[in-house]
Amino acid sequence: MRAMGIDIGTTTVSVILLDSESGELFGSRTISHQAFMEGKLPVNRVQDAEKLYSLTEKAARELSEEFGKPDSMGLTGQMHGVLYVDKDGKAVTPLYTWQDGSGNEKYNETSTYAQVLRKKVGTAATGYGMTTHFYLSHNNEIPKEAAKMTTISDYVAMRLCDRKTPVLARDMAASWGCFDTENNQFLREKLETLGVRTDCIPEVTKGHGIIGNAVVDGLDGVPVMASLGDNQASFIGSVQSLCDTVLVNIGTGSQVSFGTGGYYQTEGSIELRPCTDDSYILAGSGLCGGRAYAMLEQFYQQVLSAAGQTDSAALYGVMEKEARAFLEKNSADAAWKIRTTFSGTRTNPEERGSITNIGVQNFTPGAMTVGMIAGILEELHEMYREMCRMTGSKALRLVGSGNGIRRNPLMQELAEKLFGMTLNIPKCQEEAAYGAALHSLVSAGLAGSLEEVQEKIKYI
Repeated sequence: MRAMGIDIGTTTVSVILLDSESGELFGSRTISHQAFMEGKLPVNRVQDAEKLYSLTEKAARELSEEFGKPDSMGLTGQMHGVLYVDKDGKAVTPLYTWQDGSGNEKYNETSTYAQVLRKKVGTAATGYGMTTHFYLSHNNEIPKEAAKMTTISDYVAMRLCDRKTPVLARDMAASWGCFDTENNQFLREKLETLGVRTDCIPEVTKGHGIIGNAVVDGLDGVPVMASLGDNQASFIGSVQSLCDTVLVNIGTGSQVSFGTGGYYQTEGSIELRPCTDDSYILAGSGLCGGRAYAMLEQFYQQVLSAAGQTDSAALYGVMEKEARAFLEKNSADAAWKIRTTFSGTRTNPEERGSITNIGVQNFTPGAMTVGMIAGILEELHEMYREMCRMTGSKALRLVGSGNGIRRNPLMQELAEKLFGMTLNIPKCQEEAAYGAALHSLVSAGLAGSLEEVQEKIKYI
């Protein structure tokens, strides 16, 4: 049997087709979608929803034509974002992504939209769907023809099935904020006290059941499941055991995820996110993450350029070489102490990074590079320690995903030292799409359990 997994990310669309018996891929497509558009405000980060759908459908059809029609199809995509559809299920707005900054706009003289929503209703942050919805509702920017809200991956799922109305699983719903995870419902009454529209909130389901069969050419009849959040899909597609593994994901941003079978009240930088019907993920996110290391590479490039040098192709290799040279003579504690909150945090967007522990002996590129890598990891480890305190348990396994850590052997080594466990890297690089594909087999009744299909995951 074949399972297809689709991941609609912030910068790429990835589609994979896997063999359910071996877990190996028949083939994959990853496309830079370049779907960003100009928004009404400078702080808007919006994307063309129709372009995202067209590219995804095309890639899925091509993969099916080349390797055979899948028996099930699972979707995932960037969480938190929101778009609006009309009564026929067609997009009437762009996708307001998780990076959208309208929640940081002033609601009144003292507070932003995100701050007011968090105080009056519940979990909310800039970029979360309900925060964006609050801003749009208050400023009369939701089109009259808008009938329902949805996420980008659930929009693609409904279009593939020619559904008129979207369905959200509770993990995607919770990613919008202002959601009662324990009782599986949005906090409608509290939202209405702030004048927020609630008639366009879609149906929420606890599980990720089949929402319909695809009707597009080449995929017709394939069962399509309600989409997973990208955090949940990546977790499912990376770990062989949900509730004893900590996953460190470092890409453009960064995230640490720890599976648990229990429900916990969380606060601050830690969120409890629904995963499967009987499990949750404790998640903590760094908004800068792997971007911090890319920023350092750009800093070095500027130095080279100022010196009249233009060959920067191997710069990441030079950075690692300098860092290792420093560590041959010093411990990581002797490096610069860098807090990599350059883009703020979920709870405090105004927070900025800092650099300390600079002295005469460590004023070197190597010490700076080690400090940057360590800072990225320490932000995540700090959140992991808080998860351990909350649950009273520690992880038994460590898994790493995302290109930021995949392509950086030194980061892998420092992660093992910091977390005190051997780091495993999944063989499949499209972890979220892989997780969506595995889960679709269970949703379609083609596999007995998630634990069964996760045994197919292989590590490098």
